[in-house]
Amino acid sequence: MNYVSLDTGPIVEYADLAGPFHRQMEAIIRRVVAGKLTAIVPHPVLAETYYVSFRIYEKLGLDRPEERSAKLIEWLYHSPNFLIAESSLQLAKMAGQIKKDYGLALTDCYVIAASKLQRGRALFRTKETEMKRNISRLTKSYGIVFLEDYT
Repeated sequence: MNYVSLDTGPIVEYADLAGPFHRQMEAIIRRVVAGKLTAIVPHPVLAETYYVSFRIYEKLGLDRPEERSAKLIEWLYHSPNFLIAESSLQLAKMAGQIKKDYGLALTDCYVIAASKLQRGRALFRTKETEMKRNISRLTKSYGIVFLEDYT
């Protein structure tokens, strides 16, 4: 089975129908739902997805933004081809090592560590400022990919 560990950006991009990378993320989610790909969602990403999606729904003036955000993360949590990477000592050690080596946001470190443990890819929306400094090392060592590269 092929694995992809999802950061918050790609998940929110899927939820945002007008997002610049929505079509790319929709294609990935179709593969997950069809069972051709397993999506890994580290537990901290669920919390961040709730918060970020709430802010977007609220900004768009949509009804019941809290309920919409809750439904999104419940769908991720309960869908059969989404693997929630729960806390483990191995995951914590690897995420901490990545944080120490690269100084990335802790949630990003969990996404990368979860992908490495499952021998998959870590998917981010764009190359974030902290990643750009070490992009070649990160892509070589951890196989991270970005939606912005598939336009």
